[in-house]
Amino acid sequence: MLFAEIVATSGGVAATAARSTKADLLADLLRRLDDDEVEPAVGFLTGEVRQGRIGVGWATLMAIVSDPSAEPTLTVGDIDLAMSELAATIGSGSGAARASLLSRLFGRATEPEAAFLVRLLGGELRQGANEGVMVDAVAKAAGVPAAAVRRAHMLGGRLDTCARAAITGGTAALEQIGLQVGRPLRPMLASTAPDTATALEDLGRASVEWKLDGIRIQVHRQGDAIWVFTRNLNDITARVPELTDAIARLPVTSVVLDGEAVAFDDAGRPRMFQETVSWRARAEGDEGAAAATSSPAAPDAVTDDADADVEVEIALDQAPAGLRPYFFDCLHLDGRDLVDEPLADRLAALDAAVGPWRMPGTVTDDLAVAAAVLAESLGAGHEGVVAKAVGSPYEAGRRGKAWRKVKPVHTLDLVVLAAEWGHGRRQGWLSNLHLGARDPAGGFVMVGKTFKGMTDALLTWQTERLGQLEERATKGTVWVHPELVVEVAVDGVQSSTRYPGGVALRFARVVRYREDKDPADADTIGAVQALLPG
Repeated sequence: MLFAEIVATSGGVAATAARSTKADLLADLLRRLDDDEVEPAVGFLTGEVRQGRIGVGWATLMAIVSDPSAEPTLTVGDIDLAMSELAATIGSGSGAARASLLSRLFGRATEPEAAFLVRLLGGELRQGANEGVMVDAVAKAAGVPAAAVRRAHMLGGRLDTCARAAITGGTAALEQIGLQVGRPLRPMLASTAPDTATALEDLGRASVEWKLDGIRIQVHRQGDAIWVFTRNLNDITARVPELTDAIARLPVTSVVLDGEAVAFDDAGRPRMFQETVSWRARAEGDEGAAAATSSPAAPDAVTDDADADVEVEIALDQAPAGLRPYFFDCLHLDGRDLVDEPLADRLAALDAAVGPWRMPGTVTDDLAVAAAVLAESLGAGHEGVVAKAVGSPYEAGRRGKAWRKVKPVHTLDLVVLAAEWGHGRRQGWLSNLHLGARDPAGGFVMVGKTFKGMTDALLTWQTERLGQLEERATKGTVWVHPELVVEVAVDGVQSSTRYPGGVALRFARVVRYREDKDPADADTIGAVQALLPG
């Protein structure tokens, strides 16, 4: 199939708001693909190529200069092969080699194809073909129940491979995809609740557990074989020997565990998320991993853990000062799959399997008890709690209501110092804001950036207003007179060497502009620093 058909379908999906119409358009395309084209096509249309991280940034994409092809000639196979070549281009000189590969690829692309590739590689492919819509489309194309596709997706981990199984083998092929020790499952996610009282009102009796700011891990063990996967299903087994050593001591034959890994400082306090990841990188001398921690949203390390025998107790006492595991769910134990069992049964299995490596928490329907667990978690330097309905099965994918995370949300009034021009769908708008806190000694101290929480109407107003305040500009950034005060919500802050105040915002998003406030009313750098844990 010509790649142009993928691009045209993407355009059709983006042009309609109706979920059923999106699914129909995608299903029609899926039916016309050759079997070998299904997996790459699903990746292209959901914005996640099957090769994983390609290693191409916006700077590389923006530097490509080539005249568009007049006629479409690229096939789905051509693009898939190019993605594989880009992913395999690593090491010294890889930047120039990737640029050369991209120049040749874009030289064969039509203008619409090139625009699609820029958005795909730049992570800006916002067209409405998310995983949920694609699951519906696969079910329609294959003539199978959507529930069968969703379950196979959870157990098999990858939507592209499940799509091929459904289209080539129907329901029977999907039913062959079961839990397999050594193959990662998609993780269950939590939605947000404003407080523990609301969470318990929604859930009833629940397991209220600490929420850590660590690396989400999924651990598999079959005999002596051990695997450790990240939230994004990447295999990091070789990089976490302290975790594999702990798992090797568990009193089990086969097990699949869900949990978090956290690093602690010399005083026994948990390190912040970026410190946990960078500690791991420094321990390995891995410059790439260390560089990934410069962003507070590193893709592969995002958070959201019978009687213990003597060996486990000893292992805990002798644990290294590096990563420590906390497990909060057990999905398989010694030949028994548990994903469909209620949480209460899974927690019983968890106790038998991990003993002291269990995530702290308690089962309760008492609001005071839940509030106390939250206070304990925060007092220990962690993020908050997750409340989980005790009767719920393990369901991956969408953020359902069976798990509810509760953590304090802070708001800050900051000053806009600059803004970067948007890419992809935000082309032509000033999007990524540079945010500054007030320095009592004079001026403003940059503490982070955000492009989140903005509607199209706000982006339009923001672009016009910042244009009126422009002081200087480059091709990608406009620096403005520090006049506009914007209220942002943050999950917290973290230590940073990137900004002069030594602190950076975590997961900042725009709440509203405060035109009722002057820059002199903005929060000080001291107020931002005060949000640092401890």
